[in-house]
Amino acid sequence: MPRRSPDPASPSTEVLIVGAGVAGLVLALELHDAGIDCRVYEAVPEVGAVGVGINLLPHASRILHRLGLGEELDKTAVVTQESVFFNRFGQLIYREPAGRHAGYEHPQYSIHRGDLHAVLLAAVQERIGADGVVLGHRCVRAEQDDNGVTAHFTGPGGVELPPVRGRVLVGCDGIHSVLRKQLHPDEGEPRYSGINMWRGVTKGRPFLSGGSMVRAGWIDRGKLVAYPIRNLPDGDQLLNWVAEIQTPRHLQRDWNRRGNLEDFLHAFEDWHFDWLDVPAMIRGSETVLEYPMVDQDPLDHWSVGRITLLGDAAHPMVPRGSNGAGQAILDARSLRHHLATAPDPVTALRAYEAERLPATAQVVLANRSMPPDVIIREVWQRTGDRPFDHIDDVIKVEELAEMSQRYKEIAGFSAEALRTDR
Repeated sequence: MPRRSPDPASPSTEVLIVGAGVAGLVLALELHDAGIDCRVYEAVPEVGAVGVGINLLPHASRILHRLGLGEELDKTAVVTQESVFFNRFGQLIYREPAGRHAGYEHPQYSIHRGDLHAVLLAAVQERIGADGVVLGHRCVRAEQDDNGVTAHFTGPGGVELPPVRGRVLVGCDGIHSVLRKQLHPDEGEPRYSGINMWRGVTKGRPFLSGGSMVRAGWIDRGKLVAYPIRNLPDGDQLLNWVAEIQTPRHLQRDWNRRGNLEDFLHAFEDWHFDWLDVPAMIRGSETVLEYPMVDQDPLDHWSVGRITLLGDAAHPMVPRGSNGAGQAILDARSLRHHLATAPDPVTALRAYEAERLPATAQVVLANRSMPPDVIIREVWQRTGDRPFDHIDDVIKVEELAEMSQRYKEIAGFSAEALRTDR
């Protein structure tokens, strides 16, 4: 698909991207790099730094480095040095190096979602142009014919905007995707995992290596994930934390829903470790966000003709395994390849779906039952949620390493997979 006119109203616009989150912006950069004209349409009228921390595993950071973003990420993110697992008594279960520290060619990053979004948005505007992202355009439906796709939008207040014509339309519009609903109008409700999640960020002193990603406890009594996402000039870090508790109650999924400390802090009140005061860290967050851990069953198809889905719109997954954004980035790389090499758009979308749908379905299902957290679950089960004298009396390190390796292989970031992948 060669580059054509950048006029967003022209029927010769190649790829219309709905959604300017991580998925949509990375796709725009990939398509631009391949010489394929594209434009991103975003519902919000103004871009802001929303959300908390995310991780970029080596399979995702490799793609971002290939797009020339490595230098900015190195300046903005925290390079993850290790993954560490503890029980709720602060006893070490297992640790392993991460990213370059584990011998990968590219690093693992921990970063504030707003910081990552700013890096991606700046790159899109610099390379494609100031109008590479069109704000205030909420996609409400799409129509297609043999020659192209027409996307219909509303603006702030619901005012109808002029439709936009392109050859391909990609829905990167997230967990509440309008385009997913259009393609699958009879799909069931999201599947609740039985776990509620609270998140926040707190300024604090570095803990452990200063680049450690910690998973501790278990969901029956309270599970914690904590890692730094920004190095601050005074030597402190911005610490991202996630508290998870098994609970039948949950509210509608909304990444920006405010949460309450009294709903979960009691589970962590006695978590005072020599390397981290957990209740103090949680209390130090200015804002607490609440989110139910939900996903949706894998679809049997993402593409209909010239319309397809990508990222959370295609495969919303339980946020375990630090892999949601990474899978969206892998989607973007795949779609770029097939659009650049297939003889026509419909064939390209079919090939993209054939490559990525089965792979992401495996990750969705693995995040339900066999994420990296299985390490702490296994120890919790074997000890009956009691302290141990020696971890070797509970489980051998070789078994723990095998559990970790199994998820890497499913998610596509084992060292072997990255040596052989394009």
